[in-house]
Amino acid sequence: MTRDGGSAAASGATATGATADHTTSGSWRAVGSVAGWQTAASLCYYTIFAATGFIRDEFVISESLVGVFVTAGLLGYTLVLFPSGAAVDGYGEKPVMVVGLLALAIALVGVSLSPPSYALLLVTAALLGGAYSTAMPASNRGIVAAAPTGRTNLAMGLKQVGVTVGSGASSLIITGIAVVAAWQVGFWLIAAVAVGYALVFATRYDGNAGTGRLERPRLGGLRDNRAYVALVAAALFIGASIFSMLGYTVLYVQDVVGRGPAIAGGVLAATQVTGSIGRIGAGSLADRLGGARGAATVALVQLAGSVGLFALLVGTGRSLVMTVGIFVALGLTIHGSTGVFYSCLSAVVDDGDIGAATAGGQTALNVGGLLAPPLFGGAVEFVGYGAGWGFVAGSTALATALLFVVRRRL
Repeated sequence: MTRDGGSAAASGATATGATADHTTSGSWRAVGSVAGWQTAASLCYYTIFAATGFIRDEFVISESLVGVFVTAGLLGYTLVLFPSGAAVDGYGEKPVMVVGLLALAIALVGVSLSPPSYALLLVTAALLGGAYSTAMPASNRGIVAAAPTGRTNLAMGLKQVGVTVGSGASSLIITGIAVVAAWQVGFWLIAAVAVGYALVFATRYDGNAGTGRLERPRLGGLRDNRAYVALVAAALFIGASIFSMLGYTVLYVQDVVGRGPAIAGGVLAATQVTGSIGRIGAGSLADRLGGARGAATVALVQLAGSVGLFALLVGTGRSLVMTVGIFVALGLTIHGSTGVFYSCLSAVVDDGDIGAATAGGQTALNVGGLLAPPLFGGAVEFVGYGAGWGFVAGSTALATALLFVVRRRL
């Protein structure tokens, strides 16, 4: 049974979890702590997207090899997702989050010390992604437990704002510091911030207890949940679109619009600002519409809007104003959809399966991200950016169709 369906067993499990951790359940303060952690973690991980221009110049590599660099981070992220989800369900989210943030800081330093070895760069990027795999299973579990009654979509949206704020801040820090110092200095600064927040989080956040044992994820029941399966399929195409956009926004503004790294980084940061606004607005609206169906409805509208915006990029040309306008709108739509997407995913499974279910959804999203950036880079090299954005528009259209199927099943 799903959490929306409300079986007696699931209700009992939820009640038990609330009793075990009465200080965390229904607390906006706990929501804020988890959102802050998500911001710090995303600040670390999304440096690899903000630094694509510097990586290309530092290692003298092609756009396709830049895509391989981005893919290495996603590969590490993907491979460790299910172990991270199992650890969250077994031991609770707090220890996983503290260790994960410290590991992110260490990996960041490793990426900064990788030149001139491209092979070492790929290894350290994979380690960075592996450390970030703790983010979604742990933070989603914390939000579901902490959100006040009837405000789960908004709480999830606020938590997901941490992704866009962290990503946007990393763009400004990496590109801004590179103007006056080496790009590596930005990595070191972000690593220091991560260590500091990990220490604060360890003392201020109580967390929720797990089962006390490490078990293999229970995937059999999830496979029988048709709404969940359709959401996982949609995540594959959402990931392809989001990670292609993240990986090539900076290069597109530099190569096509003809602007420098600072302005290009600013455009990427702007998408994250509007993504934050979109996530909060989408979560609030989904709560008013109610439950998983409300979340699916809002996500469906956002993805449908993204299809048209990506299509506009196919023929935008060199106009900075038009380019900024489209990317800002994409922040509101496709980046703004992930909060309600995860709310919907969490609502269609039992509370005890949230870690594994999130790992499954995030794995599909990451697989899309693994495959798409190199294909996008190849399209740019051999045809042009128009072909790349056309590919992304098609991917988003498929995700929209699958969300329509999900909404009809709820």
